[in-house]
Parts: sequence; structure tokens; C-alpha cells
Amino acid sequence: MPASQTGIIMQRSNERFVERLPLVLDRPVYAYLLTFLFCAAGLMLRFAAEPLLPQGYPFVTFFPAVILSSFLFGVRSGIFGATIGGFASWYFFINPIHSFTLNPAVATAMLFYTGVVTVDIILIHFMQRANFNLAVERERSRALAENRELLFRELQHRVSNNLQVVAAMLSLQRRHVDHDVARRALDDASARLALIGRISRALYDPSGRGQDMNAFLHTLTADILDASGRSDVNIQVSAPEALVLASDVTVPLALVVAESVSNAIEHGLPDRPGTIRVTLESADGELTLRIMDNGKGVPPNFDANAGQSLGLRIANALAMQLGGRFALQPAATGGTIARLDLPLAATC
Repeated sequence: MPASQTGIIMQRSNERFVERLPLVLDRPVYAYLLTFLFCAAGLMLRFAAEPLLPQGYPFVTFFPAVILSSFLFGVRSGIFGATIGGFASWYFFINPIHSFTLNPAVATAMLFYTGVVTVDIILIHFMQRANFNLAVERERSRALAENRELLFRELQHRVSNNLQVVAAMLSLQRRHVDHDVARRALDDASARLALIGRISRALYDPSGRGQDMNAFLHTLTADILDASGRSDVNIQVSAPEALVLASDVTVPLALVVAESVSNAIEHGLPDRPGTIRVTLESADGELTLRIMDNGKGVPPNFDANAGQSLGLRIANALAMQLGGRFALQPAATGGTIARLDLPLAATC
């Protein structure tokens, strides 16, 4: 496992532990027993450090016991530990030792100790309250995020289904139309609506992370080829592995790819096998999409902007929507190149 993942797992484990503080044991007596053991350890450590410490410092090893008890088991255990530590320090390490004699010097020392442990316990208490409230808010945010994602997926599901229903209705309506041009127009509209529905379902992510274009273009072109029913056309896709685009850019770009690939299959390779290459590149501040086929090609003076094809008009409109340029031109080796150039800043 990579070190970064191990660090993340350990961090989350520590966060979950801290969020459970103070620990609520099955029996409170266990908390008091452990607190007593902490104080006993502090007492033993103070005896062991006696030759090393200068005169005074009777409470020095009991502060960690009080802080640890408060941190792990809450205010009551902290007060219990502070009480044990105070009396043990008074009896064993404040002159006259082995007695509970009270004089101004002892009273001053005990007041000092009481003030310090009180501040420690209060700070730890408020820290744990804030941590508890943070954990509650984090859980509430997680629940809201889950609900948001669920509602978003349901909305996307319904929108996609509605588009599929409209596409099916257009296909049904086609059966009652005798005019060939009208039937072809209904077929095209039905196919485009169905494609938009599939793209919407595949693309939109409530997290807003965007889409890996390499994987998406492979899936999209395979879907278009399957829908065409052609087994003699080979589609090759080339795109950067790490290129991720936002959904509001990917949808228009996907529609341009769909129109261009469909146009290459229908008009460039209508009656013969061939290859269609889909290339997406990012360089020099621009994102360039090329769809090149080795079909019949277009005339050298062909103007895509002046074309009457609905698909070309859609591609031009989508390019303008993204602030880019769309062109359809003959390839040097034969065939056609559909090219879409987008400013890279507009795709971020």
C-alpha cells in the first residue's frame, strides 16, 4: 500500500478515535480505576525523580495524569485524578512531609495547583465539546451529501428516461409519416435525443469531478458504432490519459463527436469498410478534437458554415457555445477531417 494511502488511513483512524472522546466505558468504575492507576504512576515517577529535581515541584508528575484522565474519561475522572494528585503531593512532597499541615505557603501551593488543574480540565472539556459538535456536523454533512447524491441521481435518471421516452415517441410517430424526408428527420431527432439521454446518464456526477475523456470517448464511439449496425468500420480513439473535463464542456464536445462520427459512417463510408480516427489533444493553450475518416471525402472548396446539413449546423452551434471553431475539410490522404478547436481556458 502506498505511503500516502497509509497516512490517510491512519489519519482517519485517529479522527474517529478523537471523535469518540471522552470514552464512555461500560462501568464508570473502570474510568476511576484507570485514573487512580495514572495517579499512582505519577506518584512513582515523582519518587523516582526526587534526586533529579530541585527543591519544590511537588505536583510536576501529577499534571500529566490529570490531563490524560480528563482527555480520556471526561471531567469527573479529571477532578478525581486532580484530587488524588493534590493530596498525594501535599502528604509526600510539601514540608512538613507525611502530614496535612496547612500554613500560608501550603495554601498558596495548593491554590496554584488547583488553579492549573482547573484550567486544564476546563480547556479539555470545551475542546471535547467542540470536537463532539464538529463530529455531529460532519455526520450531518455526510447525510446531506448522501441525500444530495441520491436526489441528483434520481433527477438524472428521470431526465434520461424522459429523453428516451421522447425518442421512442418520435420513432412511433415515424410509422405514421409517409414522406421520406420527414421520416428521416424524425429518425435523426429520435437518435439525437436518445444519444443525449445516454450521454447525460454517463456524464453527470454530483461531485463535479468531471470526466476522464480517454475512457469516455472509447465508450461513446463504441456506442455510436453499435447503433449504426456497421461491423466493417473500425474506430480508433486517442486522448490523453489524465485529461478530465467538466460536464458542461464534455456534453457539447460529445455531441460534436457523435455528429461527426455518425456523418463519417453515413456519408464518408456509406457502402465500404473504413477507419475513423478520433483524436483529442491538448497543446499550446488549445484543446483540439479531430475526427478523420478514409472515406469519400468532401470537395476542396467545401464550406461547413454554408452547409445545409442539420448535423453540421448543430456542430457549429455547439462550437460557438464553447467559444471554439468547427471545420470540416478534406484530408491530405483522402477522406474527411472534422476539427473542433477550443480555448483550453474555457474547458477548465
